[in-house]
Amino acid sequence: MTKLAFPPTFIHHGAVDGVTGSCHEYQLAADYAVLIDCGLFQGDEQGSGSNKANLAIQFPIHHIQALIVTHVHIDHVGRIPYLLAAGFKGPIYCSEASAHLLPLVLEDALKVGVTRDEKLIAGFLRAIGRQLVPCKFKQWLNLPTLEGEVVAQFRLQKAGHILGSAYAEIKHQVANKPFITVFSGDLGAPYSPLLPAPKPPYAADIVVLESTYGDKLHDDRRHRIKRLQQVLLHALQDNGTVLFPAFSIGRTQELLYELEALIFKLKDQPIHQQLRWQDLTIIVDSPLAAKFNVAYQQLAPFWDAEAKQRLHSGRHPLSFAQLHTIDSHAEHLAAVNLLASTGKPAIVIAASGMCEGGRVVNYLKALLGSRIHQIVFVGYQARGTLGAAIQQYGPRGGYVMIDGKRVDIQAEVLTLSGYSAHADKKGLVQFIKGMRRRPRQVRIVHGDVAAKLALQSALAAYVEDVVIAE
Repeated sequence: MTKLAFPPTFIHHGAVDGVTGSCHEYQLAADYAVLIDCGLFQGDEQGSGSNKANLAIQFPIHHIQALIVTHVHIDHVGRIPYLLAAGFKGPIYCSEASAHLLPLVLEDALKVGVTRDEKLIAGFLRAIGRQLVPCKFKQWLNLPTLEGEVVAQFRLQKAGHILGSAYAEIKHQVANKPFITVFSGDLGAPYSPLLPAPKPPYAADIVVLESTYGDKLHDDRRHRIKRLQQVLLHALQDNGTVLFPAFSIGRTQELLYELEALIFKLKDQPIHQQLRWQDLTIIVDSPLAAKFNVAYQQLAPFWDAEAKQRLHSGRHPLSFAQLHTIDSHAEHLAAVNLLASTGKPAIVIAASGMCEGGRVVNYLKALLGSRIHQIVFVGYQARGTLGAAIQQYGPRGGYVMIDGKRVDIQAEVLTLSGYSAHADKKGLVQFIKGMRRRPRQVRIVHGDVAAKLALQSALAAYVEDVVIAE
């Protein structure tokens, strides 16, 4: 393996001033670097002006030899089309499940943000297909060579964030010794539905670590399910709609899994006098989420042991009798009008998770002004997003602006933070603390200032050098 200059260089092209736009360059030589993720910015992190979304790739890529994708959330993969447009032709490494899901994510992103031209989209998806390299977990693989010699190896380990999510270990030689850098991607919370919990790597020299919930502690799963049950019992007393803004991939499937479990456990028990659990209508109003539900079922071999056992017992956690999927826009508008005008009891899961677009916006315009409805947040709301504004101003009876119009918030706004797909402070510390050989440095990314500082302080007891990346 080629000897490389020490130390390796980190250039962070996103997720350093907040939690979106993850994109990290790991430079091993002047003409050799690897990119880890290439995601979109969201909320206040988008910037302003004509280049609001920061879509164009504004850094040199001639020396980028490969892209490693940790998982397929849009804030980690949304700029891949622009990377290819800038001329990147190297391999795109990801887990087998992520390779299945990534084209779905990027096709939708292109349709929403770039073009409806089917020929252009098909051409891009063919290009992605040529560059995608599905990788098995736990196997060391060679990164592209330099002048015919192997420069570095990498492997993916399960991160437990969404299906197919991984953290990446990159290994190369420094002073005739192996040197390992870990990029955490987004680490999952323990006992997340469908997914095995992440396990720390054996050893690392440097870890680039996310910090989304570096200052928070989540409820454990038992309390989390109990809280979900309590919220639904409370919310449905007046037969309104319980709206969950949720990402089409990951959070939607986890919610469905838990809702199926509640219905199975509480069958024949009343929510109130006129409504029993098995009669509850659950709506997924997102064509993309519906596609991911199908994909998740196709990827059942990658589920955890508990989820597989439910399948073997004849239960279908992502496809059950009470579940209704809305596809067409006409059906969507009819559902919004029906729920707003009749107060029919229902649970609606709609994208986007931060309320920045998609069908959830129509539900919000229709439901926020009535006290019989509830908006329940189960995921992180980035600064400057509509979701963050509703979460902040809703409990105090405030208002938000939607499509340029003031919407007063009369609906109840609730947050179930325990449903985060991210590890909390304890989980992030355990990821480092649990290594047999701990790193000499941790570089903290992907978090707001308070979360980064809290995690930095917590890690100081275990790592000599904990820096907040810039």
